[in-house]
Amino acid sequence: MLISRTLIDAATAAQLPANDVLFVDARFDLNQPGGRDPGKGDQDYALSHVVGAVRADLDRDLADMGSPSNGRGRHPLPSAERFSAWLSAAGWRPDLQVVVYDAAGGSLAAARFWWLARLAGIDNVAVLDGGWPAWVKAGLPVDNVLPVREPTAVRVNFHATVGADELTEGLASGRLLLLDARAAPRFRGDVEPLDPVAGHVPGARNRPFADNLDAEGYFRTPEELRLAFAAIVGPHPPEDVVHMCGSGVTACHNLLAMEYAGLCGSRLYAPSWSGWVSDSSRGVATGDH
Repeated sequence: MLISRTLIDAATAAQLPANDVLFVDARFDLNQPGGRDPGKGDQDYALSHVVGAVRADLDRDLADMGSPSNGRGRHPLPSAERFSAWLSAAGWRPDLQVVVYDAAGGSLAAARFWWLARLAGIDNVAVLDGGWPAWVKAGLPVDNVLPVREPTAVRVNFHATVGADELTEGLASGRLLLLDARAAPRFRGDVEPLDPVAGHVPGARNRPFADNLDAEGYFRTPEELRLAFAAIVGPHPPEDVVHMCGSGVTACHNLLAMEYAGLCGSRLYAPSWSGWVSDSSRGVATGDH
C-alpha cells in the first residue's frame, strides 16, 4: 500500500487501518552540548506515543555511534545490515505504509529515518507533517503500551551515497551544487558550538532547514518550496544537488523538502561538516559565500 512517499498529515495517517501502517516514533533531543539529552526520546516514548508506534532512536538505530568515525562524521550511517535488523524487529513488510514522526516537524530524526528508508529502496514511507505536536493537537489516539510486532526477515541494501572525493571533484568542475542546511551563523563561521572548525565547504550555498517550515511547524506548500529551491539551485538539475549539515541529520530535511516539491533525485553527503573538517587538507570558507 502506497499512500505517500514524502509527507502525510495527521488526519490521513490516523485513518489508516492498523494492519496497513507502521508508525515509527523517532523523537530525539539534539540540543547543543550541555543541553543535549540523548535519553529524552526514549523517556517521551515510554510516557506516550502514537498507538502502535515502534521506537527508532537516532543514536542507537539510525547511526553507528559505536564505531570510530574515521571521517564519517558525528552521526555515521548505520550499515545496511543494522538497518535491516531494525526493520526485521519492527515487523516491517513491503506492503506497509510507514509513517515516521519526531517532535520537531520532521526536521530531526524523522527525516533521517525517511532518507535511510529511501536509501534502502523503500518508497512507501512518509514523515508526519507537524510531527508529534500535530498529532497531539488533533486529539488523536495515544497510549504508553509497548507494541508487540511479529518479526519479519528483511534484507535491504543501501544505494551509493556521495563521498568526499566525488564532492570535491563535482564542486571543482561545477557539476555539483552543495546545499548546507545549518543555520546562517554556523554556515558563515560566526559560531561553531559542535565541531573543531567553523565555516563551510568552499562553494556551498546556505539553505537552513528551518526555512522549510511555517510558523506552526508544518511544511510550506510544494509550490513555495519549489520556488525557494529553484532560486538557490538555478540551472542545476535536482540529481546534481548534494545536501549536507553538521552531521548528516538535518540535511535530510532539505532532501525531503525538495522531493515534496517535486524536485527529486538530490543526494546527501552523509559525513557533512563534521566529516569534512576531519581532514585538515580540505578547504574551509567563511562568510556568506
